[in-house]
This record gives sequence, C-alpha cells and structure tokens, in this order.
Amino acid sequence: MALDIEGLLGADAKPLLDHKCATIPKEILHLPGPDYVDRVYALSDRPTPVLKSIQALLGHGRLANTGYVSILPVDQGIEHSAGASFAPNPAYFDPENIVKLALEGGTNAVASTLGVLGMVARKYAHKVPFILKFNHSELLSYPNSFDQTLYGSMKQAYDMGCVAVGATVYFGSAESRRQIWEVSQAFAQAHELGMATILWCYVRNNAFKTKEKDYHVSADLTGQANHLGVTIQADIIKQKLPENNGGYTAVNFGKTHKAVYEKLSSDNPIDLTRYQVANCYMGRAGLINSGGASSGAGDLAEAVKTAVINKRAGGMGLISGRKAFQRPLADGVKLLNAIQDVYLDKRVTVA
Repeated sequence: MALDIEGLLGADAKPLLDHKCATIPKEILHLPGPDYVDRVYALSDRPTPVLKSIQALLGHGRLANTGYVSILPVDQGIEHSAGASFAPNPAYFDPENIVKLALEGGTNAVASTLGVLGMVARKYAHKVPFILKFNHSELLSYPNSFDQTLYGSMKQAYDMGCVAVGATVYFGSAESRRQIWEVSQAFAQAHELGMATILWCYVRNNAFKTKEKDYHVSADLTGQANHLGVTIQADIIKQKLPENNGGYTAVNFGKTHKAVYEKLSSDNPIDLTRYQVANCYMGRAGLINSGGASSGAGDLAEAVKTAVINKRAGGMGLISGRKAFQRPLADGVKLLNAIQDVYLDKRVTVA
C-alpha cells in the first residue's frame, strides 16, 4: 500500500508538494540519480577505491541505485549519553540490535561508534555498509564545552571493513579551527584508504541563539557550515533542516549579502534547504538532513515532512536515528521505510 504522503503532511501538503522554487533553479544543481557517481564524484580527485565505496553506499538497501540514501545513525550514546538515548528502548544498549535495525529497515548504511561497529564487525560488515563516526562530544566533563574528540583512527575503520567514515565539526565554536584541521587530515587518510567521508556540519555558539530565535538552524549560518565542510573534502554533508534565516544579520557579525535573503531564499523550507544544497557545491557533495529528536506519536509525520523537504530541495536523503531506535523494532522499521518511500515516490519531484 502506497504511503499516504498528503495525509501525513496535513496542512503542509499543498505548500510543500506544490511549491515551485523561484530562487536557485533546479537546472543548475547536480541532482541525485542512478549515475551520480559517474556524473559527479568520478570527475573529482577521489581515488578509485573511494568511488567504489560511495557506489557501495548508494547501491544498498531499499533505495539502492536511486542516488538517494537512508542512513541509520546511532552515536547518541556518546553525544547525548547512553541513558538519555537508550532508556526509552533498552534493547539498543546491545550493538547488534542497532545493526539489525539498519538491515531490517532497508537502509543504505549504519553509522555508529568505534565500539558499536567493532563489536559486531565480523558478523555484519559484509551485510550492510558501515560508517565509523570517529569523533564525538563528551557530556560527562563538567562544564560541557562545544568540542569534539577523536575516538578512533582511519586504520581501525578500514580494518573493520567500513565503506565510509563520519565526523562532526562544531563550526562557530572557539574550538572549531582545531576540529577543522583534525578532520581534514583524517578525511585525507580515509580517502587514501579508499573510504568515503561524511561530515556532520553543526553550528555551535551561544551567541547564535537570541531572545527571538535560535539561529543555529538558520539557512545562512548552516549553509556556510556546509561550504566549509565541502572545503575539507567531505563527500556527503549532514546538516539540520533549516528553520529560519538571517543569522548573520541578527547576530551582526561576519559577511553576507542581501541577495542571500532577497533572491536566493524565501520563507518556504524547501527554498531554505536549497540554499544549503547550493553551499554543497550545488549538489556536487550530497546533502543529507538529520531526522531530529523523537517526539512520540508525531515522529512518522515529521520524518516524512523532512524527507519531502530534502528531496524537493535537491538533497540526497535523510539520516534518522532517535525517531527509529527509540521505539520497538517493527515500528522503527516502519518509520525508516516511510522515509525511503518518499524518495521512491515519483510524484515527489525536485521543486
């Protein structure tokens, strides 16, 4: 039975499904498709084994060979604490259940920590593509800081059979320049070993949150974070879905241009997300948006909405974790399949 996208979107159906983008035209984007590796990555300086790894990632699961990806990320045990992440469903304290969800959910890959993937690598690395998330924040130190620490090496990722590695940089934080350099060097090593690279391009600075709005999710600030991410040769960019714009002007720092707000974006979330795609070299590096926290009964509708916005903006897919693993396995599989159904539905086109 086909997914009832319109019903799940409710009042958002018309403004999202009927939207025509009048900002950055889709014709100048490098859009996902079955030939994406040949058309985009093969023109770059990526070594041949990296192209094989990207194709392996794009060629797995229910979205195989569409150019789109659905990834299960479970690094929240470190990023948010194991208790905060797994108490709602204690089965996921066991790493094998994380990988089983990725397999049964028809995802392209599972992204997790050195400990999680290493514990079950011999059983599963040849069954579902592994992505080693090699740096993390750490919320046990007090006071907390906006920093990322290396938890593993590129050789460890290669030895366990990973097709890709992932990392986070907190752009805008006091520690960001060290993080940029660390991740840049790690990505270069990963490419040398034949693995693809994915960057969580998060914006972090207390000054970016004002009394009026949280500009950590503004299109202009997240767009620039994306642009820095592709600069250090991330093959795929992970970014939060934009919720507003004008971070630069509200915080009154840095440099921007009035055309960013008057011509290259609008209030429609598809246009805001398209600006993120534009900053990923017009789609030469794929944009995947994050699924966000679990809020309960509305998770399925929220996930479908995010997928529709990403696809119509010209993005590559969704990376959704807590909405899937903080519920029973069958329900998690249903949610992941619903996300995938958006990308498989030919009625949902690029705006």
